[in-house]
Amino acid sequence: MEKRNIALVMGGFSGEHDISIASGNQVYGQLDHNKYNVYKIVIEREGWYWEQDGEHRPVDRGNFTVNDGGKTIRFDLAFIIVHGNPGENGVLQGYFDMLGIKYTTCGFYTSALTFQKGYCNPVVKSFGIVKVAESALLYSMDDIAKTETLKLPVFVKPAAGGSSVATTKVKTPEQLLPAIREAFTEDHAVLVEECIVGREFDCGVFRKADGEKLVFPITEIIPKGGHEFFDYEAKYQGFSNEVTPAECPESISKHIQEVSSQLYDLLGCKGIVRFDYIHDTAKDELYFLEVNAIPGQSAESIVPKQARAMGISPAELYEMSIQAALA
Repeated sequence: MEKRNIALVMGGFSGEHDISIASGNQVYGQLDHNKYNVYKIVIEREGWYWEQDGEHRPVDRGNFTVNDGGKTIRFDLAFIIVHGNPGENGVLQGYFDMLGIKYTTCGFYTSALTFQKGYCNPVVKSFGIVKVAESALLYSMDDIAKTETLKLPVFVKPAAGGSSVATTKVKTPEQLLPAIREAFTEDHAVLVEECIVGREFDCGVFRKADGEKLVFPITEIIPKGGHEFFDYEAKYQGFSNEVTPAECPESISKHIQEVSSQLYDLLGCKGIVRFDYIHDTAKDELYFLEVNAIPGQSAESIVPKQARAMGISPAELYEMSIQAALA
C-alpha cells in the first residue's frame, strides 16, 4: 500500500508557539513512519516552512504543497497541533476546507466558537447541563464599567487564548486595570470572570472512526510552589501536581465525564478535545471553565496521561486520530 502523506502542522502566532513545537515533536516521534510520510510544517509570522534534517524549506501556501527532491508533495491529511492562533481558532480549518484537505481537529465553526471564551461560555450555559461563572467581555479599556457587578477575586484573561498566557488572578481593585492591559496585549477582547473556589478537573474526549466515543479518566490539577491557579509556570515548569485518575468521589468523576461527553456532541466537536472545570466543593456544584480544542500533546501533557490510564499509548491515540479524520 502506498504511504499516505501527513502534514504535521505546528507553531503558530501566539504565546503558545513553543508549546506547540514541543507537542508537534512529541507526535512526530509517535507516528508510524513505516505507514506515513510525515512532514513537519512549521507556521510562523515570517513564513511557513517544512523542516528536514535541520533545513527549512518553503511551503506553497497557494495549494499547501511542498517540493521534496523535485517532486510536488500533496497531503492526504493535516495533523494540526497548533495551539492558539491560527490553529485553534478555526483559521487553518477554513483554509484546509477550501483546499479539500482533511484534518484531525474540530471544524471551522466549532473551533472559532470554542476558542473565544466570551462567546462559548454563554452557549455552554444555555445547554443547562453545567454552571458557568459570571463574567464580563471587554473590547477596550472603555468597557471597564462592565466589571462593576463582579465580585473580587476575578480572573482576567485574553478572551481567545490558552496556556494561561496573560492570565491574572485579581484580588484588589488596584490590580484590575494592569491585568486588563496585559490581557489586551494577547487579544483584542478580554474576559473578566468571577473566581470559583474549588478543585480543578480536566477531561478528554475523542470519537473514533467507528463512532465509538472515548471519555477519558479525569485529571485533577493541584498547583504548588505558591501558585494559586494553573498558570503558565504551573503548566509547563513543574509547579503543579496532575493526578490521573483524579482522587475524588466517583459521583464527581462520573458527572464530569457525562457533562464532557454531552458538550463534545452539543458543540459539534471532532478529534481529541479536553474540557476544563472547577468543582465548587462548598456548594457541590460543577463550573465549566473552557474547551481546549487542540490540547497539548507533549510527553507530560494531560490528555496523553489520561489515555495511558485507559491503556491507550500515545502512538495508538494518534493513529486513531488519523483514522478518524480520514474516515
